[in-house]
This record gives sequence, C-alpha cells and structure tokens, in this order.
Amino acid sequence: MRALKHSAALLLACSLFANDSNTTLRLDAYISSYKQKEFELDYKKNEEESLKLRDSWIAPLQLNYRYNKSNPYDNVQVSKNSSIAMNQPIFRSGGIYYGIKFATASKRYSDYSITMQKRKLIKDAVSLLMQIKKSDLQLQKQTKQIANSAIKLEQNRQEYLSGNLDSGFLDNAIIQLNLVKQAKFDIEAGKEKLISKFKALSDRKYKTAYVPHLQNISKEEFLSHNIALRYFNSQKEKNLFARNVTRAKYLPSFSLFASYNRDELSNPTFAGTGVPSPPPTNYYSYGFNLSMPLDWNTFRDIESSKIDYLKADVLIEDKKRELVSLYEQVEQNLKNIDNKIELAKENYDIYIKLLKDTKKLYKAGYKAKPDVDLLQNSADMAKIDMQIYEIDKQLELLNLYEYYTPGEKNAL
Repeated sequence: MRALKHSAALLLACSLFANDSNTTLRLDAYISSYKQKEFELDYKKNEEESLKLRDSWIAPLQLNYRYNKSNPYDNVQVSKNSSIAMNQPIFRSGGIYYGIKFATASKRYSDYSITMQKRKLIKDAVSLLMQIKKSDLQLQKQTKQIANSAIKLEQNRQEYLSGNLDSGFLDNAIIQLNLVKQAKFDIEAGKEKLISKFKALSDRKYKTAYVPHLQNISKEEFLSHNIALRYFNSQKEKNLFARNVTRAKYLPSFSLFASYNRDELSNPTFAGTGVPSPPPTNYYSYGFNLSMPLDWNTFRDIESSKIDYLKADVLIEDKKRELVSLYEQVEQNLKNIDNKIELAKENYDIYIKLLKDTKKLYKAGYKAKPDVDLLQNSADMAKIDMQIYEIDKQLELLNLYEYYTPGEKNAL
C-alpha cells in the first residue's frame, strides 16, 4: 500500500512538472507563450555559451593583410603584406581536458538554474489557480453565512416587535449582517486580484484550467529527487573543474605555431637607378613554444578556487538542512489542517443530526422553516470548510512539489 502511494505521487509529479512532450500535463501548460519563449531562449543561449566555452582552447587563425603607400623622395612606393598564422596550445597540464569538463558542468549548472526559475513560475501559477478555487468556495460559504445572518435578523425583528427582545440584540443582528456582506465583498475583491495575477502568468482560462491533486511524499523521496540539491551538486562539480583549470594555468604548457607570409614591393625609391623591384616573397615559419608562468599570486589563486570548491560542500549541506526544515514544516502544517478537517467533519455530523431532528419537528409543527434553513446552511458551511482545508493541504504540498523531480537520484 505504501509503495502504491509513492508510485501515485511519482506519477503525479511527472505529470505536473516534467518538461516532456509525452507527459499528460506539461509544465509549460501553465505559463504564457511569451514566458515559454523566454525560457526557450534562455536554454538556447546557455547552450551556445557552453559550446563557446568548451571550444575556447582552440586558437583562432590570424588572417592579416596590409597595404601601404608612401612617396619618399617624390617616388611612389607601394608595399603589400599578407599572412596566415596560428598559435595552437596542445598541452596545458590537463587544463584543456578540465576546461572542456568545466564547460559541460557550467551548462548543467546554468540549465538547473533556469529550470528552477521555471518551476518557481509554474508553482506560482498553480498556487494562484488553487487560491482562486479556494475563493470560490469561500464565496459559497459566505453566501450561506449571509443567508443565516438574514434569517437571524428576521427572527430578532419578530421577537423585538412582539416585545420579547431588546433593541440592542436587533442592532447587533443588523451589524452582523452588514459585516458578513462586507466580508463577501472583500473575498470577491481578493479573487479578482488573484485572477489578474494568474492572467499575467498564464494563457489558460482559470475557470476551466486543470487543478492538479497532489499526494504526500516521503522525506527520502523529497531529498533524493530534489532539483535544488541537483543544482548545488552541479555547482560543486563546476567548481571542482574550475579549480583544476586554475591549477593547470600555472603548470607547463606546450603549443605549436606556424605562419605563411607573402610580401610585395612596387615602385621602390631607387627605381630610377635601374635596380628592378624585388619579386614577391613567399615564406613560412613554424615551431613550438614551451612555457610556464611564475606568478607571485599563483598559490593564492589556486587556494581561492579550492575554497570555492569547499564552499560548495557547505552550501549543499546547508540547503539540505533548509529542505528538511521545509519538509518538516509542511508535514506539521498538514497535520494541523487534518485536525481542522476532522473538526469540520464533527461539526458537519452534528449539524446533519440536528437537521434531521429539526425537519421532523418542522413536519410536526413544532419548528419553523427558518430553523431548518439555518441548520441546512450551517451543515453546508461545515462541508465547504472541509473542501477549503483540502485546498490548503494542496497549497502546502505544492511547496514540496516545486523541488520534487522524479528521475535521476541525488547522492544523500
């Protein structure tokens, strides 16, 4: 049974948050097309930056062309020079290898960063959708409350007119009716704000948009399938390769260089002496270069990169503790909400029993119709309370599902 529950949670997480065209409900479904395009471009830019970083060790070919015209001693002289040259590193004490690894790790790190932003946005959109549905229930409850307040006001008015009630009770009933009406106005205004925020994030119609139903997950699942921990683990990996690149920067490196040149000279200064212009000259050069920098700040630079790597471990543990605290807080909030649901259920059962008895008395002529309506509305409100609390549970679980990513497991 426990395995079945966890499997259901896993399926829901895949359906809600996975960015896969084969899933039932894609993450992109909740955000507007403009925001989808923004994230798409962010991913593409990150890919191009990663490829650029990966291939940065490949030295460019230098193409040069120079044209020079001068007139010393009243004679026009034209010189032309063209060349193609390269200076390509071949060995950097592992720096090239670690540089490629660093580029790959940097892409993964940046992709996780973009994905976390995207998941935060979808979480906000789903949260707004749930709060709108909650507002609908609150409005239903408030309508029942207004009806009950109106019934009580009429009962007080009748007793006041018959001389059985002081005017102060009548005033209180009027005030109470106005208060519950004002409360409904506030709920309606709050709902409109939620709708406005939802429309800013999503193209979907809030009235027909699918509201996911989330299941609870274990702490082990939450931590082992957690995108925040993947993000910080990728940062650690990136810092590891950055440290190795930094260290290799101060070790021996070997590179090859080569060039091909062509020089031309026309109308030389001494053309009138009978000396002809020299023919075009083509020549090449090649060789190798072995170097090793001796920098005063070498060890400081290496130590700084080492500290970044060590700090990544601290960040992982700190984030893990933060996530555990979040999970435990959500679990505690869920227990409190379950207590509220149980209390609302008890109230509902009480009202239903009283309602059955009152209906019998009403048929027998001992109770009036307003008495029946009061209890019916109270029972309906208790039932609505249970539905509202269920949405509160979903809002709490949404705080976990923002980070929950079934798939590759994290090392705990």
